[in-house]
Formats: sequence, structure tokens, C-alpha cells
Amino acid sequence: MIERQIHFYSEGFKLDGTLYLPDDYKPGEKRPAIIPNSGYQGINEFYPKLFARNLTEAGYVCLGFDYRSFAKSEGEEGRVILDEQVEDIQNAITFLSLQDEVDPERIGLIGWAMGASNVVRVTAIDKRVKAVAALNGFYDGERWLRSIHSYVEWNEILKVVEEDRNHRVLTGKSKLVDAFAHYPLDPATADYVDKELRVFSAFGHQVVLQFTDSMISLKAEAAAKDVKVPLFIAHGKENLLHPVDEAYSLYEAANEPKQLYIIDGKHNDFMYHEHEVFQELIDQLKTFFNENLAGKKEVEKVVQVHA
Repeated sequence: MIERQIHFYSEGFKLDGTLYLPDDYKPGEKRPAIIPNSGYQGINEFYPKLFARNLTEAGYVCLGFDYRSFAKSEGEEGRVILDEQVEDIQNAITFLSLQDEVDPERIGLIGWAMGASNVVRVTAIDKRVKAVAALNGFYDGERWLRSIHSYVEWNEILKVVEEDRNHRVLTGKSKLVDAFAHYPLDPATADYVDKELRVFSAFGHQVVLQFTDSMISLKAEAAAKDVKVPLFIAHGKENLLHPVDEAYSLYEAANEPKQLYIIDGKHNDFMYHEHEVFQELIDQLKTFFNENLAGKKEVEKVVQVHA
């Protein structure tokens, strides 16, 4: 995989990223392209790069980037607002479509976890996306938050969110809280995070309370009615962070063509390049994007390589 460090601007903020090219890319070619998007607290160096490593082998150009306020991208400290991440993805599509190596008529999206709801919403409003994959996500923020908190906890969340709305009006600022104050990790995910993600200096910083507000108003499932391109939904059958019912519900709400793939795993226990379950997911993604993005020549090349 060939890596080229890049940057682009999203609503005035300079975002840091990497353009990933296949090793066999030849100057002058226009390849189909995919943007793998991180979930909550995710950075380009981790999952987007992991997906790109595998998808460039299948002939795709990939773009990984960090949302505003993450890693080296510009932005207000701790500001995580989902509507703004949707804007960042749309601007990433614009940047990618301007690259010499990319066919702008064949661009797809992958969203991991919270990024899954982001890419569904982007696809509902941006006709440049020709295929989209939503992985291990949740698609109605209020429904999901209520499902993982007790009645007492939920009412306390509503109280502090309302107080923060008032605080923002009077001061112009949202209060900072622990990154997982309202986003509690299940034991398996917490163990994975401690082993694999906390080593990154950009991970786990405090976030604004307005983030919780933006989660409550998230309605990706409702937006699915406006997704008119092929949709691939994948979800861990034992996922305790984002229950698998979220995937079933999105699938029921979505238009055809759509595909539901149940992963034999939890949330991210299988997210290692060498893991058999991860490679099975990659095979499913390659098949999906080959059918909906790649031209005949690219598909034949992939078949020959893996024959």
C-alpha cells in the first residue's frame, strides 16, 4: 500500500489525512475509491488504515482522515458533534473526487460504529456516494442511549444536557466531561480499548456535553428512506455496546438493494488484520464493493489475484 499524507479543509478547519493507493497503481488510472470512517474517539491511524490496507489490495484507492478536533486535525478541544462529522465526510468526498487517481463517479463509504450512522446520513443527502457500508453501528441515538442506561440514569442525562444547553447560551461554551461519561463501554469493548486504543495520545480526551445532545438527536434510521444506493449492514451478533437489534431495525427501514451480514463476534474483539472473522468481513466488503463500484476490469483483476 502506497501512502500519501494529505490535508483538506472542512468548513474552515484543516483536516489531516492519508491517501492510500494500491501497490499496482499506474499513473493515469482512474480507480474506484472508498472512504473508511472512524467511530467514536477513532483516528485514521487505526481502523481507517486497517480497512485501507485490505481494500487497496483489492484495487481501491482509499482516503482516511481525522474528524475536526481529532488527532492533528484542527478544531476546538473536545468538540465532538455528529452533524459536523457528517459535514467532514461530505468535504472528504469532495477532496477525494478531485484527486487524479480517482473516478469521481465510483466513490463508496464505510462507517465503523458511530461512523456507521454518519455514513448513512451522508448517503441520504449526497448523491455522489454510490455504495455504503454501515458496520457495528447504532442508528437512533435516543433509542440506543435509553437502552443502555437505567431510567434514573436516563433522566439524569436529560437534566445535565438541558443544563448544558442553558450554559452554552449564556457562556458560548459547552462543558467538558469524561469521554465515556454517557457512552459506557461493555467489559469486552473496554478491555479491547485499554489494550489497543489508549496507547494513542489522541484517544480518550474529554469531550463537550453537547456531544451527548448530538447523539440524542441522531436519526440515521429515519434518514435511511432517502438512501437510494446499495447498502451493506454488518453487525456483531454478540455486540453488547451497540446491540444487534440496531442492525435489524436499520435493515427493516432501508430500501432495496440492501444486505445484512451478521458477524461472528462482539464489537471489536475481531478487529485485527490476521483475525479470521475480520478477514471474513473484508471478503464480504470486497464482494459488495466489487459488485457496486468496481468496473469489469477491476473485478477481473481481483479475481485473478485471489484465484
